Amino acid sequence: MREEPATTLSEVSDAWLVGRARELNAAGQHGEPASQRTTVREADSLLMEAQRRGEPRIVAQLLRHCASMRLACAELADEADPLLEELLHHTKRHGLEVLQADAHALRGKRALLIGSEDSALTEVAQGLAMLDDELAPDRALGRRSWERLLATSLIDLGLVLTQLGVYEMADEVMARAHQRIRESGGPHEIAVHLINRCRMQLAWGLRLERVGLAEDAANQFSTAAAIAVAVEAPWRESLFPRVSNRSATEQMPVLGAAHALDAPGSEHIPRLEQLRHVDRSMHPREQILIAIALSRCLVRADHRDEATRVLSETLNNLAQDTSEQTLRISLAREFANLAEPQGRPRDSLRTYALELEKELWAMRETRVSTLATRLENSRLNHKHDAITRQAHEDPLTGLSNRRALDGRLETLLHSAGDQPLAVALVDLDGFKGVNDRCSHAEGDDVLRTVARTLRDTLRTDDFLARYGGDEFVVLLPGAGLDSAEAALTRAVSAVDALPGELSRGVTLSIGVVALRRQESAAQALARADAAMYQAKRNGGNRVSALSGVADTEEHHPTEIDQAVWIPPDARW
Repeated sequence: MREEPATTLSEVSDAWLVGRARELNAAGQHGEPASQRTTVREADSLLMEAQRRGEPRIVAQLLRHCASMRLACAELADEADPLLEELLHHTKRHGLEVLQADAHALRGKRALLIGSEDSALTEVAQGLAMLDDELAPDRALGRRSWERLLATSLIDLGLVLTQLGVYEMADEVMARAHQRIRESGGPHEIAVHLINRCRMQLAWGLRLERVGLAEDAANQFSTAAAIAVAVEAPWRESLFPRVSNRSATEQMPVLGAAHALDAPGSEHIPRLEQLRHVDRSMHPREQILIAIALSRCLVRADHRDEATRVLSETLNNLAQDTSEQTLRISLAREFANLAEPQGRPRDSLRTYALELEKELWAMRETRVSTLATRLENSRLNHKHDAITRQAHEDPLTGLSNRRALDGRLETLLHSAGDQPLAVALVDLDGFKGVNDRCSHAEGDDVLRTVARTLRDTLRTDDFLARYGGDEFVVLLPGAGLDSAEAALTRAVSAVDALPGELSRGVTLSIGVVALRRQESAAQALARADAAMYQAKRNGGNRVSALSGVADTEEHHPTEIDQAVWIPPDARW
């Protein structure tokens, strides 16, 4: 990892924050517990800075890295729960579907850590359903960054499927990730992807062995060994902590295991022994793969007792682990085969074990069927949500539309009680000139940019809708006039600070009012509209707050109060 620069976090770019978090995550996946805690704390400081800045995509990526790092460390796994909840809520609110799918994948991984396979099935089904359709790239991220995030989500889902033993579907998901990585991945993403595919092939091969499909298992081991060879080139340029003069196979347990399981022999023993003892923080799955691979090589070298000891130690070390149930059974089977005199279990026990394996295989098929059912349900729910969303969503900006605004405003009017509610009307200054000078397509881009900026600047509970043309409405529940004016002023500044190639020079004029008792939605919007025109008369690029005595009949309207409100539809 590169050293921390002398500058403070407030001075670095958003890209630096994400890049540094990626580095820390890569290091944290394979470090000792003490170093993992150190990298986690540094990542937390990056997350705090991202949250201070408030850019949703950056915050989501930092949340994802911080949660992933904790899931890699048994001592910190419980701390991942609130981060995963926040990630899911945050991505849902900001419409970041790819990262929302990844949140489900990581929640599935967390469920397996506590032995809840049923919850993991549900999470992975929800994540896969979100990535079912051909998603449009997020233009704010850029094509390559978006493709990279999509590949990461697919890989995380594939890993959960691998742990669940649903290898065929895991292979399909990993293949989808492969296509994305080929187009946009750097050396680190390629290395991570190949290592994960190698791990999946090994687990699949061991599972096939247990039901007597030795030839199919050998094919999986051969594929894994070929992948292990392919890792070497991208590994040298990856973010993994590594010794530069040693191969990836000598440093990554899963790669060493792949070569040994493909062709067991004494030549692999020194490397596997070193991998087994050097990396004390090795994940359970790597421990199992190394133990099985090493035991087979020891048997080939006529060290059966030593092979039995390796398997026994690994079983004891992982006695409390519940994250790799399928691989644990393979480990126990390997030990049982060696523990019998001369490695030949009695025929009756062999028959019994094979029948048990067939039943487990049938249970696996049931799990696959359950996953398929839940995936179909998740797809239907996702489509239903999409249809509902479309009925209440402006197709150009992705914001709520007039119908959704009317419903939300009526709900707030009837439930407000003594809680304040601010209503704001937003109009773009200079937007007509954009359409005249450029094109309507570029005008649409400006509207999308402004909508995204408004949404990202406002509070979580604020409601933003496109009202018509270049007008938007903001509802700020619980906000008095002063706090609403301050929040909207930040939005004005955010749009004003946009690069010219994005905003085309447009600014905002905003009128905001505090809802009065017994006031109707139309009356509140009429006053907000009048306040907005006051902002325009004062030069635009500002907020005009309409104040007044709200609760007495003696209130005398100001000049703004007396302005005539023209419905948006009549202006266009």
